[in-house]
Parts: sequence; C-alpha cells; structure tokens
Amino acid sequence: MWWLIFPGLLLVLIIILVVRAILFKPYTITEPVKNDFELDNEGIMHRFSELIKCKTISDRDTAKVNFAEFEKLHNLIKNFYPNVFYKCDFEKVLDTGLLFRWPGDKKEEPIVLMSHYDVVPVNEDQWDKPAFEGIIENNELWGRGTLDTKGTFVGILEAAEFLIKQGYVPKNDIYFSFSGDEEVAGPTCPAIVELFSKRNIIPAMVIDEGGAVVEGVFPGVKSQCALVGIAEKGITDIRMTMKSGGGHASAPMPHTILGQLSQAVVNIENNPFKFQLTPPVIKMFDILGRHSSFIFRIIFANLWCFSPVLNMMCKKSGGELNALMRTTVAFTMASGSNATNVLPPKASFTANLRLLGNDTYDSAMEYLKKKADNDKIEFEIIHGSNPTIYSSTDCKGWNTLNNSIRQTWPDAIVSPYLMFAASDSRHFCRITDKVYKFSAMHLTKQERGYIHGNNERISCDAVYDIVKFYIRVIKQS
Repeated sequence: MWWLIFPGLLLVLIIILVVRAILFKPYTITEPVKNDFELDNEGIMHRFSELIKCKTISDRDTAKVNFAEFEKLHNLIKNFYPNVFYKCDFEKVLDTGLLFRWPGDKKEEPIVLMSHYDVVPVNEDQWDKPAFEGIIENNELWGRGTLDTKGTFVGILEAAEFLIKQGYVPKNDIYFSFSGDEEVAGPTCPAIVELFSKRNIIPAMVIDEGGAVVEGVFPGVKSQCALVGIAEKGITDIRMTMKSGGGHASAPMPHTILGQLSQAVVNIENNPFKFQLTPPVIKMFDILGRHSSFIFRIIFANLWCFSPVLNMMCKKSGGELNALMRTTVAFTMASGSNATNVLPPKASFTANLRLLGNDTYDSAMEYLKKKADNDKIEFEIIHGSNPTIYSSTDCKGWNTLNNSIRQTWPDAIVSPYLMFAASDSRHFCRITDKVYKFSAMHLTKQERGYIHGNNERISCDAVYDIVKFYIRVIKQS
C-alpha cells in the first residue's frame, strides 16, 4: 500500500512548501520621516582631501610606523573641527587612540560611534592616480583610506561639528572612538574598551565599520540591501609542522614530510566543518528571503526541509554563502626546503580559519588534528579570537540605526548579517550586546573591490550621505 500512500504524502508536502512560500511576505514597516540638511559640501570634500594626504599607514612593527603622519592628522582635525574639541572631552589613548565624549542631557544610555583612520600599505606603481594626494576628479575623491575607513571618520566629525554649530545638545552622552592601528589588530581599541569597563560605561549602541548598502548579494533579491553585522566570525591561524632527518632528494622515502602534510591538507579540505545556522544568518534569511523571487522563497520559507540541500550546495560551491554556514579553512602558507635537491628537515602548512557559531580555536584545532589523521604532525595555534556574541535587534539602538539607514537610503532593505572579517568593534562585545557593524555608504561590486586594493576612491555623493547618516543617528539617539 505504500506506493499508494507515498504520492499523497508527497503532494501534501508540496502544498505545505508552496503555501508557506506564498505566506512568506515582506514585513510591514513604517516609513520614517525624511529630513534633509544643507551641508557645506565643498568644505567637506576639501577637509577630507587634506586628511587623505596623511600617510597613516599602520604596521605590526611600530618601529616602522611614521607617527609624524599620525600627528599631522591629529593637528588637522583640531583645526578642521574646533567646535568638537571645544564641546567634547578629549583624551589620547596609547599612541594613536582618539577618544571624545560629547556630554548629553543624560549619561545612562551613551552611544559610541567608531572608526579607524589607519590604512594599509600601497603599491603606488599600480595606481592610476597618486594614493596620498587627495585628488578630486569627476565627483570622486581618490586615495588610500577613502573607503576603509577615513570616510566614516570624517563623516562622524563633520556630523558632530555641524550639529554643535547649530547649538544641538544630544539626549545622551556620545563617544567618538577612533583608533590608528585597527588594520594590524593593534592594542588601541582594547585599551579604550578597558577604560569604558573601569568607568562602568555600558554603551546603548556601538556603530563601527562592517556591512554597507549593496546590490546583487542575496539570491533572488534585486533591491538594495543595507547589511548590518550583528556578529563576527572568530579568526585563528593554525600551523601544521613535520620534521625529518632531511637528506639528499635522490633517494627519498615513499612519502616525504611535504607529501604527508599535503595529504593532511587534502583530508581536511575534503571534510569541511559542520553546517550551522546561526541567529544572524537565520534573521538575514527571514528578512531578505521574503523579498526574493518565488523559487528562492520556497527554500528560505522552508529551511527545516531544505537545510540538507543548502548544506550540499555550500560544500560544493564554497564562497560567501558557504562561509555563512560553517567554519572555513583556507591554507595560505607553506614552507619546506631551500633547495630543489634537498629533503626538508622541517616543513609546514599554515591555515587561516574563520570560526562560526559553537566552534572555538581550541575545538577547531582538535578537529583539524582528527581529520589530518597523522599523529606525527604537530599543530600550533599562532593566534586566535573566538566568534563574538550576537547583538540584539530588539532594542532602541537597533531601531535608531534602522531608521537612520532608511532615511538616508529609502530604497534599501535593512537586514542583520554575519561579518566574516574582524573589526575593532568586536572588543566592545566585552561590555555590551548592542554592537552594530555598518559602513554608511552605498557600494557597488566594483567599489567593494577597491577596499585594500588599487585605485581606492569614493564618490563625493557617498561622502555627503555618510555625514547625513551620522547626523540622523546622533539626533535620534
């Protein structure tokens, strides 16, 4: 009789899947009140251009850092934003940390607006225009750091200067937290967070770099999406090493240590970490999935049914979708012999892991050991940070951020997401669960490629939007 029952059950399942997809409609949202501002656009771009000329390149070896360039920037912002320095309490933290407190009517619900102003090095030979001359041409400002993240650095200061000139007093204390060593995971932001902790300051909202207003990043969704990171994956580097007696390459054993390590790499790559659906990803699927085409809505409305299929697709394709679902392993470095005819006495492979959900750097190393299946391999954690906590999307801070985004980019769908990269804001997760990672700009796929790349530049219109966004955040906080 089963052959009679099965078609009926299959039909019922199909009906359930389709009905759930039909009911999987976008959430009703209240349109925010639109307000606009008359900005000094020419002045903003002049000041931004001058700050781009400061070669604030960070390095893990501080002896290689030109701190005079950092001081040059510090002196410029004192001249450019005198009202900020007049109204705000200012203190320098370590070598490059700049911490401002703009006193508000209350202290109970302070917010923190963050940015870093250090930049990564440049290979100027591969640029079409100089990276540190602040050239403005065709409504674009060229230069290292325009996108990552002197744009938000300038936007925060411009917004504050604009409002202070108008006599605005914030409802709550507002902190501006700027670091000059984020690109090298430096100690400045942890030191700032430690100050907050000692002073019992618990932010009601922290905004730092992260997602942006983008298009074409979610299956079946054509609209602009404003992606706000509410968590970060952890990061760890793990080195696998083997040793041997070395010797001449003319009479090798059947498997050299490089060969054995290579087999371990293949074993690990053939056995990806387990599939996990974490809260940020579930929320993203729930919000953006409702705006996708019908075939994708069938999947996102019925993850209870399609998760195994999604897992298989991610395993096979890799890339960003896969990185949302599991801890990833990328072998990026290898070392062996210095000569072609010498067996290496020591060889190693190093992997960069991005940790998801319940995985930690300790549990990840144990997983690699198990899948490598070679007791002679030594494993070493070079450094690591575990995944951050998940920030709340049911609070005043999230609503303020949401409204400010939709006032600035009315056509964008605002959604939480999971960040793959690391930012300074992860340190604030020690003291608050209201940390949001959003770079306040619209970025095309091409523009996203400029970040840390050649010919980095930002449109002037994007800069004005950044300033307006921060004005709106401040006025609603």
